[in-house]
Amino acid sequence: MKELKFLNKYFAKYKGRLLLGLFITIAARVFAMLVPQFVGDITNDIAAYVNQEMTDEALLKKNLLNNILLLIGATLFSAFLTFIMRQTFIVVSRYIEFDLKNDVYEQYQRLSLNFYKKNRTGDLMNRISDDVSKVRMYAGPALMYSVTTITLFVVALAYMLITAPLLTLYTVIPLPILSVAIYKLSQVINHKSTIVQEYLSRLNTFTQENFSGITVIKSYGLEKQMNSEFTTLSNDNRDKNIDLVKVQAFFFPLMMLLIGISNIIVIYVGGRQYMNGTIEEFGTIVEFLLYVNMLTWPVAVVGWVANMVQRAEASQKRINEFLALEPEIQNKVEVPTRVNGEIEFKNVSFTYDDTGIEALKGVSFRINNGETLAILGKTGSGKSTILELISRLYDIDHGEILINDIPIKKHHLENLRDAIGYVPQDAFLFSDSIKNNIKFGSQEATDEEVIAAAKNAVVHRNIEGFSKGYDTILGERGITLSGGQKQRVSIARAMIKNPEILLLDDSLSAVDTETEEEILNNLKKITQHKTTIIVGHRVSSVKNADKILVLDNGKIIQQGTHQQLIKQKGYYQELYLKQLSEKEN
Repeated sequence: MKELKFLNKYFAKYKGRLLLGLFITIAARVFAMLVPQFVGDITNDIAAYVNQEMTDEALLKKNLLNNILLLIGATLFSAFLTFIMRQTFIVVSRYIEFDLKNDVYEQYQRLSLNFYKKNRTGDLMNRISDDVSKVRMYAGPALMYSVTTITLFVVALAYMLITAPLLTLYTVIPLPILSVAIYKLSQVINHKSTIVQEYLSRLNTFTQENFSGITVIKSYGLEKQMNSEFTTLSNDNRDKNIDLVKVQAFFFPLMMLLIGISNIIVIYVGGRQYMNGTIEEFGTIVEFLLYVNMLTWPVAVVGWVANMVQRAEASQKRINEFLALEPEIQNKVEVPTRVNGEIEFKNVSFTYDDTGIEALKGVSFRINNGETLAILGKTGSGKSTILELISRLYDIDHGEILINDIPIKKHHLENLRDAIGYVPQDAFLFSDSIKNNIKFGSQEATDEEVIAAAKNAVVHRNIEGFSKGYDTILGERGITLSGGQKQRVSIARAMIKNPEILLLDDSLSAVDTETEEEILNNLKKITQHKTTIIVGHRVSSVKNADKILVLDNGKIIQQGTHQQLIKQKGYYQELYLKQLSEKEN
């Protein structure tokens, strides 16, 4: 139960509803306990008439009618209160599920990029969906049945002890055995529930990755291999679930056996006590049989509740693992800061934690507000890393990054990122309309501003070519569009934000040189007083930049303007001559 203590704050939040539910539960059980008494009275009256202890038939009919009406009234009122009780507890569990999902999602948003490199999407989805659903079962049905069971036992045992103390003691003999059995089985269920959740996460992760990469799978003809791997994972998941179900299967037969034993004890011991006069009325035995059978469902529910609690604890433990994490990128500035485009790297070194690769080694450069910086280099040379560090998606190991001559960690994180328009190397679009994907950069943008951004990104004509235009709904990850169209929609999304700093990470690689030239000319017009950093592989993308850096193995090996670099022997000159000759051919 240690892991489930996290939910106490939600219970405190809805304590009013829960207290109301508790009061209604007690009232419902009290009225339910009246039913056996009325049945006992009816049995006693009939027995008295049969034994000729009561000879007035009219009085018998009157007593029977009164007791039957009271029996029906108590049953109906108890049922009504039970309905209200369920509404109270189940609704609270839905509120708690809502709050917990929001808290988990908010935590996912807070956690740094490095977290997502270490954890798979399928597992993250499983924790916010299936795990939270199991926790809801604890906060709702499990809590409700626990309160019902405890209330019923207290009220029933009170009635039974008052009516026949010795018979009550014999009747409850099986209960300690049941408690020990539940405790032992619950330990096993907790362990096996954790394993089941882990295997379900693996299955969800595999499925999610296959759906996302379906184009690659079909292109390489890997359907049979993927089906085989899925079958193996699915079989493992099935086996673990069967192991869990086998343990759970012990609960109900064991409980029914113990309840049956209690019934036999009531009939045997109660019968002997009636015969020797310890119990004066035969109806008492009937009452006790009804009490025992009324306790059958709550006792059976004990196993189900114990199972739900154990599974909820296993799920909450998995949720708590992520909720306890602190983001690696911390915002320690409370006062909003102003950001412009002055950026300086001073002897910056950075190593990726997940791979151990040293991406940057003592990199230093400065770019003034309104200037354009271009970065070239081979794959893995550290180009994208510079953009990620400027966005503070990671914190550096050594050196210093200054924005407006202020250390980057002393800038308010939200203000910093709000001042940046970032077009990543892998253009990501949401499964929404094209218009909404562009407006993601500025939620308040008008339709005219959306069209203007699309025109500047040279994608307006392509969008108009779709039957629904800007209202066209894209497939997952923008699969409806070509690679070049996705890149240009991503550029439009960054442009409409009107950022102080625009970062383009090889975002023109999928467009032709003519379109690239048009986009760059548009960028030059709208970013005259803004800082732009362009990462590219083509000289045509970077030749008009105010400064060009050439990286190799995390170090700056060349820097200068286009005219300066084409005159120097080295990577830039070689790349320029190679691409020039390819263009001429």
